[in-house]
Amino acid sequence: MASDHGTHPFDLLVIGGGVNGCGIARDAAGRGLSVALCEKDDLAQATSSASTKLFHGGLRYLEFLELRLVRESLREREVLLRAMPHISWPLRFVLPLDPAMRFESATPVSRALALALAMPWARGRRPDWLIRLGLGLYDNLGGREILPGTRALDLTRDEAGRPLKPRFRRAFEYSDCWVEDSRLVVLNARDAESRGARILSRTRVLSARVASGLWEAEVEGPEGRATLRARAIVNATGPWAGEVLSRALGLQSRDRIRLVRGSHIVTRKLFDHDRAYFFQGTDGRIIFAIPYEGDFTLIGTTDVDHPDPSVPATCTEAEQDYLCAFASTYFARPVTRADIVWTYSGVRPLHDEGGASATAATRDYTLKLDAAPGAPVLHVFGGKITTYRRLAEAALEKLAPVLGTAAPPWTARAPLPGGDFPVDGVPRLVADLRAAHPFLTEPWALRLVRAYGTDARALLSGARGLADLGEDFGATLTEAELRWLRDREYARTADDVLWRRTKLGLRLDARAARRIDDWFQDGGRDAAALALAGQGGRA
Repeated sequence: MASDHGTHPFDLLVIGGGVNGCGIARDAAGRGLSVALCEKDDLAQATSSASTKLFHGGLRYLEFLELRLVRESLREREVLLRAMPHISWPLRFVLPLDPAMRFESATPVSRALALALAMPWARGRRPDWLIRLGLGLYDNLGGREILPGTRALDLTRDEAGRPLKPRFRRAFEYSDCWVEDSRLVVLNARDAESRGARILSRTRVLSARVASGLWEAEVEGPEGRATLRARAIVNATGPWAGEVLSRALGLQSRDRIRLVRGSHIVTRKLFDHDRAYFFQGTDGRIIFAIPYEGDFTLIGTTDVDHPDPSVPATCTEAEQDYLCAFASTYFARPVTRADIVWTYSGVRPLHDEGGASATAATRDYTLKLDAAPGAPVLHVFGGKITTYRRLAEAALEKLAPVLGTAAPPWTARAPLPGGDFPVDGVPRLVADLRAAHPFLTEPWALRLVRAYGTDARALLSGARGLADLGEDFGATLTEAELRWLRDREYARTADDVLWRRTKLGLRLDARAARRIDDWFQDGGRDAAALALAGQGGRA
């Protein structure tokens, strides 16, 4: 690792390789700023690979009257869908109706409804007409060009009713979008690097101080310690934002972060259709049940306060039982812990505004620019994956006066790597890929297109048969793909590949994981050398 950026400092040092940090790095690099990004672990290793994997407006946020957040999120869905049609796609949600379902009791809508109806006993209830009104607002608040609107379902006739208990007879169906969250982060990092940014994963910022109007950050990475100089810093470390603010930067802030753990379970496949479910609970919460990786169902999420970011987030037995019981309220066949094949948890760093419950804490983001140290530092608090691009634009808007840049926003019209094809173009890409490489099965080609989009052609370039792809690690993972992930996508371990760049960990066992780790140790040395030379691991 070079000791500094040649004779010139970076314009921006971004600390944190999650979706917000990588989104800001990409936006800044695209505006001509020189950018370095440091992430102490793998990209998207924490919160940004542990979401419910949705681009959504946040239907339940309407109950808290967070109209600005919902409007911005709804507008973003189709902007993002067009930019990454390989890793994001439309998803229809079925919301079964049940008079027993309730709001969280303290929401503004719940209180207002009880007062307006002069019926205190109605507080918390979600009447069908109010749900339909909310969905109508959801359909129109942000504008739609691609996604279909809400419709009513007769669950006694629609196939979506078959897995459910017979008492659920009616439902509404509405639109949101799926997204492969950890791939979103990596693709933002790749695009940032292609525009000149320096991506330093597995590089921790130990400390930073201001000298002669510049930040001097001491960092430690695979090659040892070095000093990076920058005109400004962005603290986008999510759950660790407070720790970095005080420990590394030596600053104090009145802003508080509320850490909320969201846990998910993945079960064997619970239903055969391609729609998701939105389930309302008698406790005022909601969960989703979503088709996942072809053979599984994703159920989540919980909202539990998580006081210490140094404690790893895990899905506790109590949370597993809660999600199973919640889903079993709806599904005709009970969901038990015996159905669970995997769990994951993430800690959401929410801006603490003193809400009574974790569920009520706002998902909106807050940006605070601090110029007191003598050089600016921008702190990112809160946010949700759907608004990451708008958050990045807002961050650059705040930084523009101190960095002296007038470059306009640009990311709304720019596809991510591999996303340069129409929203409905996946079937055509799959067919073209199989025509060029007849040894590919349909599921294999679809997996590659969904992960890499048009870049799947480059990944397979020159391959006329299976032997041309090198070692077969199982579940269609080959040495050619590992090389791509190592050289283009910063992967260094089996976990990077099996649980963040892909979800093939659901199909491959510990023995396969050891083989992959051995491959990185034996064959990854050339990539490590490139990273140490300051190329961010890209060949």
